[in-house]
Amino acid sequence: MKRLCCCFKRRIPKQFSENSPSQSLKVDMENPSEGNANNAFQSENLAENVRTMRNSSDINIIDNHDFSRGLHSWHPNCCEAYVISAYSSTIEGNSPKPGTYAVITNRKEPWQGLEQDITSRVSTGSTYMVSARVGVSGALQGYADVLATLKLEYRNMDTSYLFIGRRSVSKDCWENLEGTFLLSTMPDRVIFYLEGPSPGVNLLIESVVVSCSSSSWCNSQSKGSPLFEEENIITNWKFDDGLNGWSGRGCKVVLHDSMADGKIVPQSGKLFAAATERTQSWNGIQQEITGKVNRKLAYEVSSVVRIYGNNVTNADVQATLWVQAADMREQYIGIAKVKATDKEWVQMQGKFLLNGSPSRVVIYLEGPPPGTDILLNSLVVKHAAKVPPSPPPVIEDVVFGVNIIANSDLNDGTNGWFPLGNCTLSVGTGSPHIIPPMARDSLGAHQPPSGRYILVTKRTQTWMGPAQMITDKVKLYVTYQVSGWIRIAPGPTSPQSVNVALGVDDQWVNGGQVEIRDDRWHEIGGSFRIEKKPAKVMVYVQGPASGIDFMVAGLQIFPVDRHARFRSLRRQTDKIRKHDIILKLSGSDSGSLLGTLIRVKQTQNSFPFGSCLMRTNMDNEDFVDFFVKHFNWAVFGNELKWYWTEAQQGNFNYKDADELLNLCTSHNIQVRGHCIFWEVENTVQQWIRNLSQSDLKTAVQNRLTGLLTRYKGKFRHYDVNNEMMHGSFYQDRLGKDIRADMFKTANQLDPSAILFVNDYHVEDGCDTRSSPEKYIEHILDLQEQGAPVGGIGIQGHIDSPVGPVVCSALNDLGILGLPIWFTELDVSSDNEHIRADDLEVMLREAFAHPAVDGVMLWGFWELFTSRENSHLVNAEGDLNEAGRRYLALKEEWLSHAHGHIDEQGQFSFRGFQGSYQVEIFSTKGKVIKTFAVDKGEEPLIISIDL
Repeated sequence: MKRLCCCFKRRIPKQFSENSPSQSLKVDMENPSEGNANNAFQSENLAENVRTMRNSSDINIIDNHDFSRGLHSWHPNCCEAYVISAYSSTIEGNSPKPGTYAVITNRKEPWQGLEQDITSRVSTGSTYMVSARVGVSGALQGYADVLATLKLEYRNMDTSYLFIGRRSVSKDCWENLEGTFLLSTMPDRVIFYLEGPSPGVNLLIESVVVSCSSSSWCNSQSKGSPLFEEENIITNWKFDDGLNGWSGRGCKVVLHDSMADGKIVPQSGKLFAAATERTQSWNGIQQEITGKVNRKLAYEVSSVVRIYGNNVTNADVQATLWVQAADMREQYIGIAKVKATDKEWVQMQGKFLLNGSPSRVVIYLEGPPPGTDILLNSLVVKHAAKVPPSPPPVIEDVVFGVNIIANSDLNDGTNGWFPLGNCTLSVGTGSPHIIPPMARDSLGAHQPPSGRYILVTKRTQTWMGPAQMITDKVKLYVTYQVSGWIRIAPGPTSPQSVNVALGVDDQWVNGGQVEIRDDRWHEIGGSFRIEKKPAKVMVYVQGPASGIDFMVAGLQIFPVDRHARFRSLRRQTDKIRKHDIILKLSGSDSGSLLGTLIRVKQTQNSFPFGSCLMRTNMDNEDFVDFFVKHFNWAVFGNELKWYWTEAQQGNFNYKDADELLNLCTSHNIQVRGHCIFWEVENTVQQWIRNLSQSDLKTAVQNRLTGLLTRYKGKFRHYDVNNEMMHGSFYQDRLGKDIRADMFKTANQLDPSAILFVNDYHVEDGCDTRSSPEKYIEHILDLQEQGAPVGGIGIQGHIDSPVGPVVCSALNDLGILGLPIWFTELDVSSDNEHIRADDLEVMLREAFAHPAVDGVMLWGFWELFTSRENSHLVNAEGDLNEAGRRYLALKEEWLSHAHGHIDEQGQFSFRGFQGSYQVEIFSTKGKVIKTFAVDKGEEPLIISIDL
């Protein structure tokens, strides 16, 4: 039989094979079986059927079948892949046509190739015809086989493989691989993939077509992809084989079928294990899983646990991963934690991901006090099922800016209100006749405040106050702003905290908080959002000590129109972040350039957008690739903190920080130093807590000298003493002057670094300890003592942010004239669209405010953020909606312009600060120049010498 092939017109350029981007997703697979006779080649009629199908109206169920969108929807299986443009011919003798094809390289096994999940696009009973255009390249003599295969995954059955078709391919020639398949039962997951050539041989794919014989069904099919399960990697996970595979970590492990006179029996199965004779909290039951877990794959952990003995009724049980690298560096990864009891079995769940290739991996349980047994009924560790993206929430009939509180102006007495607890409500007059400032820009049409207020008396508990049920008025996923006036009666000698709270079923939600030190009216403001359907929602005002009367006026709770706010912020952004720019051309040809086309493209905005990263992240090339592409600043999560660099007195570890700093320096990324000290006591290592006053003072001086001398000139910022509004460890032991002394000494050791204060809940109205007013007092107090405070850090761990509340805090802090940075920004929501909205609120508020000089995210990659559901990139590298929103904003804040050079040899446009490239298309050809736009309020004239 004559072999028909089309040879490539161009070989793969060397630079593609060496520098192509990697998007690897590693999945363990065994070699598929090829013994299914029903799926062998049917006959030569099949080729004709496929050709007919490709020219018919049948639907191709393969997404991005020709790689015109890069690798979108495709995943390399334990190898690497990229897409290039090239010229190839489809049939011998035809003229070349432009196109793209995928190159699958770095293959270590024959089964490694390119795959796509087609679960939601196939069904039982339909015959599917497959036609793929494939080739091979690389170290190959003769022919290589390329196979099309289906991987079929079931919840409670072994994974199986379905052979579709095979084609022998010679080097540098395209071939058609064709076949059919039919599913008699519907798996939980169906993966189509191409595989086959020997290790080291590149697999090339130009296009893939898979079509079912019933096109009407193809058009109507829309079911989602179900989750799937893989094999548990834990050996003997229910102890059916005794204690095989298990051991004690610093303790003994014994097996039971019951305990406590039969009161404790397994929740499932016949046996459970007990980690007993524990003398340390880290003692527990363990199993080595070295070689069973792959790097860059997410694993989900589920276990059933309880505790027993030592008169402990409840304690935290934690699943931890001990990882040892090839260089013997150790890492402990907290996977999951649950409050376990001695009364019943509880389930503990979590996830983990390994960035690097470990030499050893051990999973173990720990946590309860010494002497308390940890009981384990089962432990399951599996490759985490891919969670389908959350859909945008459906929100209907929202009237933005309209108060949902009934009888807010008290025209109808206290109707609609009721006293929470045994207190008394009455109506008085004399409250402010103006809307609280934070609500002025977001509240819709309204009447002027009535001047009436609720007076709350005869309070015997702090939680007693006026309340109202709003269950039927609150809509899910809508962000509400809270606003009102609060006053306390004369008499208290200490500050009193007042809080607008929501009782959402059995949970307490903070809607705003204010501290009052006098008998004036004070504004209270905050926000909240409810994302799960509640049975009841009650709003109430609480907080002053029992016996203290207080007043509430004009309480407003209303949905905020974020997009209306965004329109205003865009105008403000244009005003403060852009400049009028004039390109003035000079040189020998400048006089003849009138009317010449010019094109300006901004390559990078100079505004600092950074992220937290950790040493282990460096081992994940996908993480590093995203980081260096999309951030220009960095901060280390732990590696510069004192408890990391000197966990044991005199034993220093700067290796991790050095390696992170070298990574950032090599990519021209600026770095914040976080942090020199941390004032919260439970973050201070035990050996420091044990020091005498004089020894502690010496240790503080040594820390300053050692750190700032080692890294002099390398960190642009330092958070000198983190969270002084929430802790006082050093001040309590060394006196008030120590805080200012830390700043003074740091400035002497490294005058080039800007020294920051840094704290949380400054911007959201929900914490009276760190309100903007108190933060200002704190900074002024430090400056009066001579502390060279150079910047204000607002951490930004925020929920349901509302622009006017955030902006109000920035306005207040801005009066100090110091640069403000969001230093640890993250937002959290199960729904990635809501998370994206929250992130956009914060980034737009920051970028539009003249006092803000930078934004640092506190992580962006799943499992490497401080809060769950705050990530932009899923664990295995998929961008979610929050990530897409971030990149869209970064793109929006780049300026591009084009036009023609005027008679003065100039071209004018308005642009952001940053780096630019300009192309000038003259009669002599294209000239490319670069320039930068720095800060400045006046129009900038950029001279370009041709």
